[in-house]
Amino acid sequence: MLKKPYELAALLLAGLVLSAAVCAGNDYPPQVKSTVEQRCMVCHGCYDAPCQLKLDAWRGLERGASKDKVYDGTRLLNANMTRLFEDAHTAQEWREKGFYPVLDTEQPEQGVLARMLELKRAHPLPEVDRLPDSFDFSLDRDQQCPKPEEFDVFAKDYPLWGMPYGFPGLDSTEQATLGEWLAQGAPGVPRDAPGPEERLSIARWEAFFNGSSLKQRLVARYIYEHLFIGDLYFSDLEGEPRFYTLVRSHTPPGSDIDIIATRRPYDSPGSERVYYRLQPLQTSVLDKRHMPYALNRARKERWDALFLQPQYEVSVLPGYAPEVASNPFIAFRQLPVQARYQFMLDEAQFTIMGFIKGPVCRGQVALNVIDDHFWVVFTNPNILDPDQDAEFLARESNNMRMPSGESSLLGSLVEWRQYASGQRKLLKAKSRMLEKLTNESRLPLDTELIWDGGGDNDNAALTIFRHNDSASVVKGLVGQTPKTAWVIGYSLLERIHYLLVAGFDVYGSMAHQLETRRYMDFLRMEGEFNFLVFMPENKRVELRNFWYREASPDVKEYVLGRHAFITDDSQVEYRTSLPVQEFFSLLEARLPGARAPRYQPVSPQFAELQKKTGAGLSLMPEVSFVHVVADGGEDRVYTIIHNSAYLNNTQLFREEQRRLPVEDYLTVVKGFIGSYPNIFFQVPEAELDTFVASIEALQSEDDYALLLSNYGVRRTSPQFWGLSDTLYDHYRQHQPIEAGLFDLNRYENR
Repeated sequence: MLKKPYELAALLLAGLVLSAAVCAGNDYPPQVKSTVEQRCMVCHGCYDAPCQLKLDAWRGLERGASKDKVYDGTRLLNANMTRLFEDAHTAQEWREKGFYPVLDTEQPEQGVLARMLELKRAHPLPEVDRLPDSFDFSLDRDQQCPKPEEFDVFAKDYPLWGMPYGFPGLDSTEQATLGEWLAQGAPGVPRDAPGPEERLSIARWEAFFNGSSLKQRLVARYIYEHLFIGDLYFSDLEGEPRFYTLVRSHTPPGSDIDIIATRRPYDSPGSERVYYRLQPLQTSVLDKRHMPYALNRARKERWDALFLQPQYEVSVLPGYAPEVASNPFIAFRQLPVQARYQFMLDEAQFTIMGFIKGPVCRGQVALNVIDDHFWVVFTNPNILDPDQDAEFLARESNNMRMPSGESSLLGSLVEWRQYASGQRKLLKAKSRMLEKLTNESRLPLDTELIWDGGGDNDNAALTIFRHNDSASVVKGLVGQTPKTAWVIGYSLLERIHYLLVAGFDVYGSMAHQLETRRYMDFLRMEGEFNFLVFMPENKRVELRNFWYREASPDVKEYVLGRHAFITDDSQVEYRTSLPVQEFFSLLEARLPGARAPRYQPVSPQFAELQKKTGAGLSLMPEVSFVHVVADGGEDRVYTIIHNSAYLNNTQLFREEQRRLPVEDYLTVVKGFIGSYPNIFFQVPEAELDTFVASIEALQSEDDYALLLSNYGVRRTSPQFWGLSDTLYDHYRQHQPIEAGLFDLNRYENR
């Protein structure tokens, strides 16, 4: 069989790639890596790492710390970016950006890191259940980031603040091992280079991403702007996977990568030709940002069939002017709509995970726009639908313009009127076209409009859990029937991605954060309107009003009213007075993976707990990991998720005033959901009934304190690190591809 041009190019490049070491950077030595990962990275691993001390890579240790915060909701201007491996590359360059060393090469014992560890050894945590208020565990706390010359004063003022902060210290073996390594200057070691088969895979994929035709180049740009946050791996190869990041480079395959470090993935690269390269992941795998994406022969054939085999012409490549590059309906209008939509649907969990999980590590601005628990399904990509009509999308492309992130606070108020006007025009145009299609009986409003995953793709139904400033997205319809649900079509899915992933800037100004949050209101309401289309006509307003209790009348018009409307009745044959439950019961039997077998079965003791609602349940943390110690056989792990209820989600502020604790409920699943556990429980199997009964009986903080005393593992417990390691090992054993280190920054002190 003849090979495709990019495969032939790969074979030619293979000699270059195989003969040269693929730069993978330095890493921690094996004897210290597990300690650094499971005692240090669990708090120092992302943009919100205290003092910007990112220890998820050895280069982060070399870079050091900074007194500046990445997360600052009050800044009026965009901040200077400090992305590891991108915005500076040498220790001296980082010093010029305000970072100071935490290592001392001349007197290793005087380095900040060594002294932090010694401070904890000399001043262990007090033997109490709850640490005093002098410990501040709030995410926006005033951080103490002492430079070497400031450490003596810090140690005197905060003797109990040694590392790990607010947790038990290292054991004697860990302390000795790290101490010896630090005494040697904390050297790094080269990461293992990929083997021959893996290098050949790199060559083949880089050839695919760097074809010379205009069609290939536009397709590669589209794929890059959707996968740049992913951890890519070659699933056809045996053994433990090595993860890669798809990056833009000034240099072609076969040469060293020269990263194009722009603020956003669609910003101008500053050169006419861009090369897309696979760079080995140089950090440890952290669950809060880990988004695995498989590359294999089937994937390549799929993309070839979607984008390259169809007969269409790309006459000119789009430019990088903000009004073009930030609007995918303009930038990629030459690519078939069906191909773009199917590309995102094939890995819908990954696509949604980009804005639900993503690499930003703290997302309250974007996430308090959504409910704590809801289900998502998608429109069928093979139907006549305004959301997939190329001419309709072209006409409405300006009305789908999204925030560029360049506005001032005052300018964003002016821009906001234009976004609101554009959304109203889009909704009206979409509503009119929907009515036309349904009146002509070309678009029956029944379950056939919902994508069935092609019969075997378990991305067809997803569940989203919001945990205050983080969230999780999992496959299947997990938990109780939620209050609300979204139906997502192509244009909505694309806008969510470009608003919250490709276009979101964690270093952006307050205006950018506010614009993003307010625009996401529109997208949530559009997804909810799409869902209401499938409800009985006489139930739609009732459901909308329940979702938007005490919201302004104008807001409701965006969900169902003069802005978004549908008069035709659903053609789903409902037989009960509970259409939401009935609709999803029909889908559960039709969509692959909708029953979420991975998270079942939960222990029968939890069955009644999941049926309860009430203010007492609001005492439970957002995410609890429960380790059930078996009398015999294998231990089990469950996650208890606390779903908070609200009157509505239409306001950025005053969230607590919209809380409805009486409607709170819990979801219990087998295994893990959530990257930020708030508490660990350890329960003997024989006491599981008592444990569950204690949760059901919660009425006060004293009740919860008793629950913790009986079954909780507080952050002061000598058993804390042992259980933390056990849970992580369980995760790696049962989910080796997606498992990553949990983040302990939100572990509670109650």
